Amino acid sequence: MNAGPTARLEAIDRYGVLERAPSRDLQALAELAAQVMDVDGAAINIVTDRHQHQVATVGVEPSVCTHDASMCAAVLDEPGPVVVPDAPAHERLRHSPFVTGELASVRFYASAALTTPAGVVIGRLCTFDPRSRQASTEQVDALCALAERVMDVLELRLRTDELESTVAELTHARNELARSNDQLGMFAAQVSHDLTNPLTAMLANLEVLASEPAIADDEHATRFADAALRAGGRMARMMSRLLAYARVGGALAVEDVDLAGLVRSCLEDAAPLIRSTRAQVDVGTLPTVRGDGQQLYAVLLNLLTNALKYATPGDPPRVTITSDRTGDGWTVRVDDHGAGVDPGRREEIFAMYNRGDHSGVAPGSGIGLAVARRVIEAHGGRIGVTDGPDGTTRFWFELPDELPCGMS
Repeated sequence: MNAGPTARLEAIDRYGVLERAPSRDLQALAELAAQVMDVDGAAINIVTDRHQHQVATVGVEPSVCTHDASMCAAVLDEPGPVVVPDAPAHERLRHSPFVTGELASVRFYASAALTTPAGVVIGRLCTFDPRSRQASTEQVDALCALAERVMDVLELRLRTDELESTVAELTHARNELARSNDQLGMFAAQVSHDLTNPLTAMLANLEVLASEPAIADDEHATRFADAALRAGGRMARMMSRLLAYARVGGALAVEDVDLAGLVRSCLEDAAPLIRSTRAQVDVGTLPTVRGDGQQLYAVLLNLLTNALKYATPGDPPRVTITSDRTGDGWTVRVDDHGAGVDPGRREEIFAMYNRGDHSGVAPGSGIGLAVARRVIEAHGGRIGVTDGPDGTTRFWFELPDELPCGMS
C-alpha cells in the first residue's frame, strides 16, 4: 500500500531524515547495495512533493533535485522493485536529465521502495550504472532486503529519539519531584514548629483549666472543657498524621528490623486501648527484615489500632498477627473479627481521608492507611485487605528481601 503526498510528507517529517547529518549506517547500506548490484552508483533517495533528497550516495556527491528530474520520483508508486536494463528506452525514465546526459548518463537503473510500517513510501533505494545490463533474481531480492534495512535504521533512530525525549522528561520530572520533596520536608518542619507547639501549649492550658475547681464543679463547664480537649486532641492527631504523610515513604533508613520487637512496642503503646476494649491479641512468629524500623512501626501500629477500634459492637476485639515466607520476601497479616470492609471499597480505603463505611463507628482521620501504603510501597512491597479465615478481615502487607534500587 502507498499513500498520498500528505502522508508521505508527515512520515518524512516524523523520521527527521532531511534535517540530520549524513549517517554512517545509511552510507554503509548504500555501499552494500552498490556492491550487491555490481554497479558504479547507489543512493538512498527521499522524495517529497517537490524534491528528491539524497541522504546517502555511492559514486556521486549527495544532491537535491526537482521532483520532475528525479528517476525515483517517476517510479515512486511502483509497489515492488523496479529494474530497468536500458533507461533511454524506458517510457518514464528516458527524459530524466540523469539519463539524457544533462546531469548524468544512466543506462542501468534498479530500485526498491522505502516503505514505513504504516505502508507509506517515502523514497527508494536505487542503484545505477552507465552501462546497460541485467540483474539476477538474487540481486533484486538482496536490494529489497537492503531497502528494508534502511527503514529499520530510520525506525531505530526514531525510537531512540523518542526514548531520549522520554528519558529527558523523566529526568526533569524526577528533579522537580526531588525539589518538591525538599520543599515539602521544609514545609512539614515549619508546620511542626508553627502549629504543633502552640497546639501543645493550648492543650496543656485546657487540661489545667479543666482541673480548676470552678470548672470541675460545674457540670456544663466540665462538658465544654472536655469537648475542647477532645477537639484539640483530634487536631493534634490530624496534624501528626499529615506531617507523617508528608515525611514518610521517601528515603528509608534501612537496617535489620525485628518485626517481633516492633509488635511488642505497638502492644505497649496500644495498651490503654487494649485494656479499655478487653481485646485479645495473639502474635505468631515474626521475622527480621530489611527496612526502615520507624516507618514499619507506624504501619503495624496503624493496623493494630484499626483492628481494635473497629471491633464488632459488644464483642471484645480478637486480633491475630502472623507472617509467612512468600516467594522472595515475607507477608505479614493482621486478622480481626471486627466490622470488616465492603469488598467494593477495599481499594479506596487506602486513599487519603477515606474511612470506608466506618466514619461514625470510631474516631479517625482517614490518613493512617494512606501513610501505610506509602511506606510499604517505598519498601518495594504491597499492602491490601481481603477476607481472612473464619469470617475475619485480613489486612496484609508484603516486604521483599531486596529493596528497590538505591534503598538497601
